[in-house]
Amino acid sequence: MQEITVLKLNLERQETWRYTGTIILEDDEKVVLQALFNREDMDFHGILLKTGDRFIETFYFDRWFNLFEIHDRDSDQLKGWYCNVGYPAKKEGQVLSYVDLALDLLVYPDGNQLILDEDEFNELFLPPDLKIQALKSLEEVQSLLDQITKNGRSNPELFQ
Repeated sequence: MQEITVLKLNLERQETWRYTGTIILEDDEKVVLQALFNREDMDFHGILLKTGDRFIETFYFDRWFNLFEIHDRDSDQLKGWYCNVGYPAKKEGQVLSYVDLALDLLVYPDGNQLILDEDEFNELFLPPDLKIQALKSLEEVQSLLDQITKNGRSNPELFQ
């Protein structure tokens, strides 16, 4: 399996986070990779994220969001999904990058959804058309994850 570096960028295209993962699947529309949570154990809105938790991450080249499916490091039990609203991902060589627009979505295994960082998103100086695009993308990913949780499916990459 091929290793890749993921760069999270802000609006000014400055790097705000970097980590590595292993590519599971790659095609013209997306890259799906596996990465291990590399921070200290932490409570995140009622989900205990542990060092070594397995993230299956889907980055799209034509959608304004990415999806992270979170599995427990010990039991591999599904903990939920985390979604970043941002520009479509770009891949150059072994580097995958995306520009984050601050708006996030956390979805629990039971389907409950929590929109995060709306205040940060609203403070961004975005042109009106970009703000509309971001909000449409949030609706799209909410609908997608609603389908996933209702159908009992995991792995968002199964949905085209």
